[in-house]
Amino acid sequence: MSTSVTVLAGGVGGARLAHGFALALPDGGAPADGGGLTCVVNVGDDTERHGLHVSPDLDTVMYTLARLNDEERGWGLTDESYATLAQLERLGEDTWFTLGDKDLATHVVRTARLREGVPLSEVTAALTAALGVRARLLPVTDDPLRTRVSTPSGTLAFQEYFVRRQHADAVLGLTFDGIGSARPAPGVLDAVTGPDLLVVAPSNPFLSVEPVLGVAGVRDAVRTSPARRVAVSPIVGGQAVKGPAAQVLETLGHEVSALGVARLYAGVVDTMVIDDADAALAGPVEDLGLDVIVTDTIMRGPAGRERLARELLATVGPR
Repeated sequence: MSTSVTVLAGGVGGARLAHGFALALPDGGAPADGGGLTCVVNVGDDTERHGLHVSPDLDTVMYTLARLNDEERGWGLTDESYATLAQLERLGEDTWFTLGDKDLATHVVRTARLREGVPLSEVTAALTAALGVRARLLPVTDDPLRTRVSTPSGTLAFQEYFVRRQHADAVLGLTFDGIGSARPAPGVLDAVTGPDLLVVAPSNPFLSVEPVLGVAGVRDAVRTSPARRVAVSPIVGGQAVKGPAAQVLETLGHEVSALGVARLYAGVVDTMVIDDADAALAGPVEDLGLDVIVTDTIMRGPAGRERLARELLATVGPR
């Protein structure tokens, strides 16, 4: 029987670690013989642009697993063109949110299916199958859930903060519209309680992971899961590997370090993975009641992703 893995993911860090597991597990992580890979993905970043439903985190994970992603940027599709975006701008549309021509096809299909009443989880399954993704992708919820960012300039929709304003604003607080009524999508709670290995990816703890854990029942399911529960720090040497994680930790009053991240996850996971650069923090992290793995957490290309995934798989003992 092969190992079953669930990754709680959002953004580029989540996509890259998920790809590592897809490389390390048999058949690209396809569910088989009790094993395989499931990714439970943040949808708080979802937005509507030009009348289309865009799911940035789902698409980043999907494109990465399909090996279609733009590696240099970390998001979007490789060999993309932007003729439609240029024409939209010519017609007077605001085009600060970049959508490529091939990427637009994904959003057109998703939006059409959602308007037919098909749940996001079913739409996602169809899209991943069409792109040849072997692993299972689940939005954390099929219900509307949107991240709002409180800043000195006022409350901003997530993509307004992240893309249009290039996450330059200080984050004073976060709200997640709809989270009080959002229910886990079908399969999410089983994916959390049933695997051999449950991994919180090196995603932003507040912007990517909290909208997953905050959906009804998910945090408790993670806390009580019999799986080996591991979180990978997105902070290395006091800096974010990618994105605004360091700034958000600081402005919300948390220590900008792997230890600061470990404090957020204490009681949720049992093992913290920190980078070699933060080896001196292993003792303080252990003092939180967490096991610690010190390793190279920087996923340099597919080989680096697979190496880290295999190191995490090696921590799974008999159940």
